[in-house]
Amino acid sequence: MGIDVGGTKCAIVVGDKNFTVHRRVQFETRVERGYVEILEEFHRHIDELFLEFPKENLARIGISCGGPLDSKKGVIYSPPNLPGWDSVPIVEIFSEKYGVPAAVQNDANACALAEWLMGAGKGTQNMIFLTFGTGMGSGLILDGKLYAGTNDLGGEVGHVRLAKNGPVGFGKAGSFEGFCSGGGIAQLAASVVSEKLDNGEAVDFCPDKEKAGSLTAKDVAIAANAGDPTAGEIIRISGEYLGRGLAILIDIINPECIVIGSIYARNEMLFKPHVDRILEQEAIPAAVEVCQIKPALLGDSIGDFAALCVALYEN
Repeated sequence: MGIDVGGTKCAIVVGDKNFTVHRRVQFETRVERGYVEILEEFHRHIDELFLEFPKENLARIGISCGGPLDSKKGVIYSPPNLPGWDSVPIVEIFSEKYGVPAAVQNDANACALAEWLMGAGKGTQNMIFLTFGTGMGSGLILDGKLYAGTNDLGGEVGHVRLAKNGPVGFGKAGSFEGFCSGGGIAQLAASVVSEKLDNGEAVDFCPDKEKAGSLTAKDVAIAANAGDPTAGEIIRISGEYLGRGLAILIDIINPECIVIGSIYARNEMLFKPHVDRILEQEAIPAAVEVCQIKPALLGDSIGDFAALCVALYEN
């Protein structure tokens, strides 16, 4: 059983060792209720699932949740999207209630497991997964094992500063997340579009400066795919910094595969030329040669598979 705990929605998936999802239940988190009520709703849905799937067949529970958390102790520590979840011993709660082993991983690590066990990184021994969604999170598979670091902060690549100045991500201007995330691309778009309009240049996909601040990464991608030069410039900037970030990771970790999700996966052809050019300039050639850059395969279902893969993965 996979348990996906999110700030907006939660999900329960019943699956098997062949990665088949047999049933999925979703409900709104409504964080204002507090963790006790939210966990009680999990338990109610699970009890209903036991009417269809016998409780004695339950082998293991995997939990995916935003960090910070301690995967070894099985405790969640105040994630930003889950206010009030302060030192919640979630593994103990689920394992004691259902009498089976349980495990928890932060959502980026859980997604890395999913893409490694059943997605674009299947069959590799050394893989990096990058979220490239709302933020820039990462999960590391090293020598055939998930690497979480000393206190589950391994792979926080979004915090790496790639430029002295730039869009803010992870609370740091010019960070990897600042240049390569939904929020970061929106900041880039606002800056580039406003500057062009102030200089009297035309911006076809956003001719009104007042609307520049409300542009999204999706707006930029749609315009870039349609050939808008300003949108293409914004993608170029993000893509070049993505290439620089990947070059650092390739040089340090020497992975077989880097799997990139969300925005990159949906717009690979926009980013790939810029990434490839920068990797050729910046990274060790022999390391680039053995590393494939791939879009994530699991799409919008990755959260479900991620929680299930936490249950299936045994370190």
